[in-house]
Amino acid sequence: MRIIYLCGSLRKNSYNRKLMETMMSEAPSHWEMAEVELKDIPFYDADIESAGEPEAVKRLKAAIADADGVIMVTPEYNNGMPAILKNAIDWASSPPDSSPLPNKAVALAGASPQGAGTVQAQAQLRQVLGAIQTRTMPGPKILVGQIQNRIADEDRLIKEASTVKRIKAFVGAFDEWVRFFQK
Repeated sequence: MRIIYLCGSLRKNSYNRKLMETMMSEAPSHWEMAEVELKDIPFYDADIESAGEPEAVKRLKAAIADADGVIMVTPEYNNGMPAILKNAIDWASSPPDSSPLPNKAVALAGASPQGAGTVQAQAQLRQVLGAIQTRTMPGPKILVGQIQNRIADEDRLIKEASTVKRIKAFVGAFDEWVRFFQK
């Protein structure tokens, strides 16, 4: 099963990257996983699109099309989703008749130093993904608040047993979610 990750944080050692890496380490052994880098995707511009999609956009769309499922890991900036993630969705959903996103199995996760995790960013993502008809997993949710207290060290992943248990349940549920839509 091919699963791709889109991380809405560009920082190399971000909390959300650590969450993504922890999810990868806890994923089922039959998953083939990769992160699709978003940093080289230009801001969506219909003039650029009509002149020919940039290579980074072509790679994004091909990765989504080839994937059985997509996990979007998002920080929350000013009570909302990061522009880099919304931009990737805008490119991947245009033009609508050739977008790889409709009917794609998608899951959302996120981490924040704040107590509520990324609840508002994920709510915005759900609204956007609903508009383009993805099959966004309703739960379980991964909203990791106070992430700075759950990291083992600078190089390691999330250490807190209860959070790792929730991550295992999340990737297990997504595995079932993807299988359901493969039938």
